[in-house]
Amino acid sequence: MDIRRLDHQALLLTGETVSRVKTDHLRLATPCADWTLYGLLRHLVSQNEGFAASARGAGEPWAVWRDGDLGDAPAAAYEASADEVTAVFAEDDVLERRFALPEVGEGFAVPGRIAIGFHLLDYVVHAWDIAVTIGAPWEPAAELTAAALRVAALVPDEGRGAGAAFRRRIAVPDDAPPGERLLALLGRDPSWTPAPC
Repeated sequence: MDIRRLDHQALLLTGETVSRVKTDHLRLATPCADWTLYGLLRHLVSQNEGFAASARGAGEPWAVWRDGDLGDAPAAAYEASADEVTAVFAEDDVLERRFALPEVGEGFAVPGRIAIGFHLLDYVVHAWDIAVTIGAPWEPAAELTAAALRVAALVPDEGRGAGAAFRRRIAVPDDAPPGERLLALLGRDPSWTPAPC
């Protein structure tokens, strides 16, 4: 599996969805209970900047994972952060570098190939969060969904719940479509709809 190529696809999928966001969408609630759409977009920019910093060996400080700024143009801020992380992920030895991931735990670090898999998962699923919030389509390629499913299956059950990075898994039928199984593995209800305004 070419994790960097697939990660780039995930960034493009999310970028296409972000490009559909209008100013009046930014205050909407999302499937991520703690975030409005504005907060979710800021998280995505922050994550791109954090992963880029971590790939450069500077990912330990919490601030690099939380300083994303949307300015007056959220889509442009997202694209700039996506370009930054894509450029760093393309470097020759990035798959072997150690990535600090302080959001997982203090002192936690993994090889680049695993960190990029986490990044891919985050962006495929957050693309759904945005899409379902604004009523846009979410149609990741089958290859991308399959890769995200492989990563999601590795997320342990321990430490899930309110306030954690992932909620508890949700049961779905064994024959549910792969996208629905992916969402459920990460504690998202595939039938979630926005509350009426």
